[in-house]
Order: sequence, then C-alpha cells, then structure tokens
Amino acid sequence: MKRVLFFGLFLAVLPLSGWSSTPDQIRLQAGFWTFVQYCQGCHSTRYQRYGQVAGDLDIAPEQLPARPGDRMLSSLDGQDARAWFGLQPPDLTLIARVRGTDWLQDFLQGFYADPARPFGVNNRLLPGLAMPHVLAPLQAQLSAADYAARVRDLVDFLAYSAAPFRQESRQLGAGVLLFLGIFTVFAWLLKREYWKDPPAGPH
Repeated sequence: MKRVLFFGLFLAVLPLSGWSSTPDQIRLQAGFWTFVQYCQGCHSTRYQRYGQVAGDLDIAPEQLPARPGDRMLSSLDGQDARAWFGLQPPDLTLIARVRGTDWLQDFLQGFYADPARPFGVNNRLLPGLAMPHVLAPLQAQLSAADYAARVRDLVDFLAYSAAPFRQESRQLGAGVLLFLGIFTVFAWLLKREYWKDPPAGPH
C-alpha cells in the first residue's frame, strides 16, 4: 500500500503541462481581423508584434498583413490625423485595461446619427467625440445580435491585447490548484497509512 501511495505522490508532482483549457481562438481571431480591417487605419497597438499575436491566436504567419516582427502600427500620418480629427488617435494596446470591456462594448455600440457633427455621428458615452463610426458598414450588414457579437469579438481581442498572458496565467493557476488537490489527497492517504498502526510504547 505504501508503495502505491509513494507512486501516487510521484505522479502528483509531475508537470501538468498537458492539462489546460482551450481558449476560444476563433472569436479572438475574428476580433483581430475586425481590428485590422476597421480600426488599424487610425489606431495602433504598438506594444504588440504581429508574430506574437499570430502565435497566441493560432494565425498562420503568411496570413498576416505585415511581417511577423513588425509592431502593429497604424499607417495614419500624425499630421494628417491632427488635420482630420484635431488630435492623434490614441494607441489601443491597453485601452481595455483602462476603460474595461463593458465600457468598450457600450462605446462601440453607442454611435448615433448627428448631422451637427463633422462626421455625421456622435456617441452617447463620449459626446462630441472626433471619430467616425468606422463599424457602420459592418452594422449595416448584420443583425443587431450578430453585430453585438462581432463587437464583443473585437472587445475580447482588445482585452487580450491589454493582458496577452492572462489566459496562460489562468491555465497555470488551474494546473497549480489541480496539483495541490492531488498532492493533498495522496499526502493525507500516506499519512493515514503510516499512522494507522503506531508503534507500541515502552512497557
């Protein structure tokens, strides 16, 4: 019995690298392509590189719009940005950490027609925003539910961008908890095995 318990303890301390939850790569990929197609014309995520994103999201390098080593920068010239919008559009690498995902979802779905604004739209969360409704073509093509889902994919990609190692950290944390649970069970069984017949004391 003791040999079995020792073997169980040995298994418990083996690395649990083979055990992990599978992230929803398809939705993050959809969010990435939505960002590239609709947002990156003005906004950068300059703290990311295409190769890292491709590796994390399981995107083939040949599908990337730039070289894997390139940073995800906007092609918009700063002088043009100030002339068109009055300011440089902000970098979005950490926007989900600053604003939160619920706020981003509401913001992206909060555009409405306003002929008084330069781009003909306004936003209920940020009135007077100097930004066009870049997702308007997508919104016109999709149902309200499908558009909300597409926006959520984009928001999830921005959340990944703000904390790219969060999913890996969660998987590691789950593995550690599983290890501790297995180790505790076998340690308790081993302790019970050793102490079930205590040696007799002196007579």
